[in-house]
Amino acid sequence: MERVLEDFNERAKEVSDYFTFLRDLEQQRIKLIEDGQISKINTELEKTLKATGYLLLYNLVESTMRNAIELIFDEIQTKNISFDNLKIEFKKLIWKNIRKRKIEQLTTEITTLSQHIINVSFDPNDLFSGNVDAKKIKEIAIIYGFSTITDSETRDGIDLLSIKKNRNDLAHGFVSFNDIGKSTTANELLEISDRVIKYLRQILENINEYLDNEEYLDQT
Repeated sequence: MERVLEDFNERAKEVSDYFTFLRDLEQQRIKLIEDGQISKINTELEKTLKATGYLLLYNLVESTMRNAIELIFDEIQTKNISFDNLKIEFKKLIWKNIRKRKIEQLTTEITTLSQHIINVSFDPNDLFSGNVDAKKIKEIAIIYGFSTITDSETRDGIDLLSIKKNRNDLAHGFVSFNDIGKSTTANELLEISDRVIKYLRQILENINEYLDNEEYLDQT
């Protein structure tokens, strides 16, 4: 978890610093110099910078959740947990993932079936593809068995939906950066980023507790 938190903190700081800069630029606390003269930032460029912030935010969300899920599998591998001892929903996920693997891979990498089948079933590239929001995180939490309860300041991760939508619209060229950036102030984006960072941090805390208590095990 220490490695996951370190990566999360670095990315979260990048996001916070970016939106703080945009807010100060928008409120003219930061001055631009052009040809030796103080000038305001170009309005269209400002919109583009704000829209780019959604890409940064989504990057933070998806990378954090991918690292967290990978950590769960690393923990199970390190402790040599048997497939037989996992929660039923976790078992179903492993069988589903196994169907995607090549027979050659399965036969060469699995020697102790009850343990190695878990590791071979996992591929971090299968986890997400531009589809992470609070609903998706809750669906994943049900499978693995960790809590998604966070405090009221996070608004239950509701901001992740608009972040995902704006990121995907930009990535697929459905809308322009100007169109995305014109509807939100830099200060509003900074507030959104603060809520998202708090939400993700509390999800990581939940997962850390889940690992400490070995809640991936079948309690029956």
